[in-house]
Amino acid sequence: MRAFNFSAGPATLPTEVMLEVQEQLLNWQNSGMSVMELSHRSPEFAGILNETELDLRDILALPDHYRIIFCQEGASAHWDMIPLNLLQGNHQADYIETGYWSYRAIEEGRRYCNINIAASNRIDHFSALPDRAEWRLNPKAAYVHYCSNETIDGLEFFWTPDVGNVPLVVDMSSHFLSRPMDITKFGMVYAGAQKNIGPAGLSLAIIREDLLKPAAPGTPFLMDYHGQFHAHSMLNTPPTFTIWVAGLVFKWIKRNGGLTQMAVRNAEKARLLYDFLDKSAFYRNSVKVQDRSLMNVPFHLREPALDEVFLKEAELSGLKQLRGHRVVGGMRASIYNAMPIEGVQALINFMADFERRYG
Repeated sequence: MRAFNFSAGPATLPTEVMLEVQEQLLNWQNSGMSVMELSHRSPEFAGILNETELDLRDILALPDHYRIIFCQEGASAHWDMIPLNLLQGNHQADYIETGYWSYRAIEEGRRYCNINIAASNRIDHFSALPDRAEWRLNPKAAYVHYCSNETIDGLEFFWTPDVGNVPLVVDMSSHFLSRPMDITKFGMVYAGAQKNIGPAGLSLAIIREDLLKPAAPGTPFLMDYHGQFHAHSMLNTPPTFTIWVAGLVFKWIKRNGGLTQMAVRNAEKARLLYDFLDKSAFYRNSVKVQDRSLMNVPFHLREPALDEVFLKEAELSGLKQLRGHRVVGGMRASIYNAMPIEGVQALINFMADFERRYG
């Protein structure tokens, strides 16, 4: 019996997809080989890569002037790749600080240019998004970077910032493909795979065509978006297996109503969990209601001394990987696309019972 896995990443995958992988693992499409054994230069893998991109374009309704790059690096590598590729001789960039991951991007970006922190919610302990009216953007910046869903702090943007003519760059790792989004509002979108896309070991970059220019001199060749695009994401051997599984996940999304239906399911799961938390005096979530993430729900027990008891009993109940990030402690339930509503209900039932026994 499969457990309910609430990990923030690598996260749970759709059971249907896992069964497809299992069925074809040793003998992909009667080839006598696993996808893991296919040459990345073979026509078979070229077909997988092309079909995966086409399905993603279809899901996103992505216009032709946006290019998709499949990268072997994780999303954090893009913190360096973005300034190396997008500064183009400029030495100024705007960053929005809304939590741990946007902070990490800022610290990495400082290696390459002068960073203007145009807005920050640090003073609020990352419990609410900074008011757009208080942002101080630099119109001469090469780009504006932000993280649209903070997995650790549990904040999500439900609006797209208007930054004028400056390209908007967004880390969508932890809510990519969770609901419809207008990609044309962005100069670049990037996301790690291990949330809603597939297994770890892959990231995606979606870049507007006019921003695809040769990277800064001295840039490692694998970190050059321009070079990667013109090599069809194959400057070196790509993560072939992970790309294949990502393609299966894209087909699963399409079979299950696309992003519109993902949004309905995700909103309902989050509503159930937040409603329970809000009615309880034993658990708390400190994020401002309108900024609460639908993907990552951090919460704390009234008595932190019970944390380890909670985690042990949850584990025994088949509710896995609920420990909060080491930076903030407490608990965190990540309820991505593949988490069924039954998993959220099982968690709520456990939490209610735990509160009755220890509250």
